Amino acid sequence: MLKGSKFDFLVVGSGLYGATFAYKAHQAGKSCLVIDKRPQLGGNVYCSPVSVPSPAGKGECVINVHKYGAHIFHTANKAVWDFVNSLVPFNRYTNCPVANYHGELYNLPFNMNTFYQMWGVRTPEEAQARINEQIGNCKSVIGNREPRNLEEQALLLVGRDIYEKLIKEYTEKQWGRPCTELPAFIIRRLPLRFVFDNNYFNDPYQGIPIGGYNLLIDKLLEGAEVKTNCDFFREYKDSWRDLADTLVYTGQLDEYFDFRLGRLDWRTVSFKTRIEDTPNYQGNAVVNYTSRDVPYTRVIEHKHFEMFGQAVYECPKTVVSEEYSTEFKPGMEPYYPVNDERNNALAEQYREMAMKEENVIFGGRLAEYKYYDMDKVIERALSAYV
Repeated sequence: MLKGSKFDFLVVGSGLYGATFAYKAHQAGKSCLVIDKRPQLGGNVYCSPVSVPSPAGKGECVINVHKYGAHIFHTANKAVWDFVNSLVPFNRYTNCPVANYHGELYNLPFNMNTFYQMWGVRTPEEAQARINEQIGNCKSVIGNREPRNLEEQALLLVGRDIYEKLIKEYTEKQWGRPCTELPAFIIRRLPLRFVFDNNYFNDPYQGIPIGGYNLLIDKLLEGAEVKTNCDFFREYKDSWRDLADTLVYTGQLDEYFDFRLGRLDWRTVSFKTRIEDTPNYQGNAVVNYTSRDVPYTRVIEHKHFEMFGQAVYECPKTVVSEEYSTEFKPGMEPYYPVNDERNNALAEQYREMAMKEENVIFGGRLAEYKYYDMDKVIERALSAYV
């Protein structure tokens, strides 16, 4: 089917950036071939449906498992929110994660519920006084100089108790190195909310596509030709200009240039997913495990993204995933850029090379070596197509 065909765009990667770009191109009457090296579409927002028999012969309930980690859509951009909702309806999911430290449970983000559990304080004034006291103690040790590492930065923002229980060991599991060896700028701010509100995000728009993210990806890719199990570097790297006028590349930035300047560092995650014979395993979609003696960083219970109230119990089983953070090695899936001085400098060199590539658009988290929330990825893809 592809032999002798000519596309306006070859889009490498069917995640949110590539799929959104393909949608805009199709709306403008342009032709797109979208390829993905994975066996399914959607990049990291892909959901793997798990069917669970319902009791009393009521058929089956479907739990959409976020195969590559929890993805909660949130944005302050009404245009982006209206755009995705014009394709598929979103539910009212609100992200309210819980932290587990040696069996002690704390609400996130840091708010009055957290402070009450931590110190027994009941008023914003009491909580502020406790935090100010701890920050003052840290300032007396560090002095007037700038914080030298993440640990010092965090202590100056929230004090020792919150840092020790909810930040230190969790961060070290995430990054695989001590907080004293991590740069201070990784934590520029830590929001403290002196209200009893567990909503993690400040954004006014938040939710999950009803029926899962696959429906959103399918809508975005309508009208495009798609090909899975297709590795760009094996099949099209040297011949794409014979196939399309413009390349839209969403893969690893350094890989496109054959790592000629060196490899960029990434953190990656892996998952252990299982079905539990209970309708409600942990009572929340996301529970972070902040102590180092627990090897995983968090446990995701997927049904809570789309089932609320009594509906949770109408599905007699549940699916949970343990998430593990590890150092990236070639062959693994890259997740998070390591934005230290070395990698930022190397990435900038690669970006300068990318700007000189004719008829090539580099977009998305991997191709730009920047961490973006989902709304920002869509926003950039919408603005990239002109």
